[in-house]
Amino acid sequence: MTYLWIKALHVIAVIAWMAALLYLPRLMVYHCGAEKGSVQSETFKVMERRLLKAIANPAMIVAWLAGLYLVWDGGWISTGWLHAKLTLVVLMSGMHGALSRWVKDFAADANLRPQRFYRIANEVPTVLMIGIVVLVIVKPF
Repeated sequence: MTYLWIKALHVIAVIAWMAALLYLPRLMVYHCGAEKGSVQSETFKVMERRLLKAIANPAMIVAWLAGLYLVWDGGWISTGWLHAKLTLVVLMSGMHGALSRWVKDFAADANLRPQRFYRIANEVPTVLMIGIVVLVIVKPF
């Protein structure tokens, strides 16, 4: 029964993490259009910081910890699909790190990237998520 509760926790954490990773670059698209120092820009800074610190970071930590427990308890460590999934999850974590860096850039009014960059970046978590879900559900190898 513990396994199922941890699995539920893992899914909840992944949903929260993905919501943050999908929303942060969208906020950055809008933030690019705000004049530096404006009320709108300062509001985006608060929104980005809170989304990262209050939702994305804790959700990622819980997703990783619960996921590692599931790997250990479920005996999945030697499966090929899991190795592929973990590769994609590491890439997702790297995207999280990049978003963290970009939040700091915006906070310091040091963003040098255009809206188009963040529009493209917004698609990266989606593509990774599709791969992860397919690997977990289908377990192709």
